[in-house]
Amino acid sequence: MTERTSAQPDASAALARLMSVMARLRDPDKGCEWDTVQTFATIAPYTIEEAYEVADAIARGDLHDLKDELGDLALQIVFHAQIAAEAGHFTLHEVLDGISDKMERRHPHIFGDDAEGGHHRWEEIKASERAARADDPSVLAGVALALPALERAAKLQKRAARTGFDWPDVSGPRNKILEELEEVATAASDEEREEEIGDLLFAVVNLARFLKINPEEALRKGNAKFERRFRAIETTPGFTDMTLEEQEQLWAAQKQR
Repeated sequence: MTERTSAQPDASAALARLMSVMARLRDPDKGCEWDTVQTFATIAPYTIEEAYEVADAIARGDLHDLKDELGDLALQIVFHAQIAAEAGHFTLHEVLDGISDKMERRHPHIFGDDAEGGHHRWEEIKASERAARADDPSVLAGVALALPALERAAKLQKRAARTGFDWPDVSGPRNKILEELEEVATAASDEEREEEIGDLLFAVVNLARFLKINPEEALRKGNAKFERRFRAIETTPGFTDMTLEEQEQLWAAQKQR
């Protein structure tokens, strides 16, 4: 076992307590009527929600909330592991050992004898692990369907690019955006427009990738900027009775501030 390098106290007792709490909640005779009927599928949306709440606390710089949200996320992991253990699939111990093994395997320059290696080998090792899976040898294997669409698009594009399937320079995705805009304009039905809008968004993600911008983070910041500016102008007396031009003037003034 690798020695701990942190001065933090041992968390094993706290983890054991959380496992005990969850086992009690799931007890078929004396447990909680809600917790005992949950499944992987019913808990999954809460797991995703808690991960987003962790990200939100980080974005707001609220460390108190971050501590709470990390606890909520840890509960989700223990919850899934408890359900799995009850069905005889795997235990939390196996989950934690598995991720430790994976981290050591993917960092041979830290835990192994590969002195010439480095973090750049992370993707190379991941690719070899994917290739060893007989069920799906595709370079796109493992890109989770549950990811936010923008983030999943970026991951799919990065994976495909490793095979050489990529634009030679940034002009490619720029021109593709113009092409997709034209196809949106000429679409003949709602179904076609939806498809072309999807292609347009995919092309925008491609441009973001070339510019080394995380599209999910960029849109999150764009949402926050819109919300901040709109909240500032919607309190103007008579706002809802104004013409669009008058509202636009308020918007422009708020942007200047």
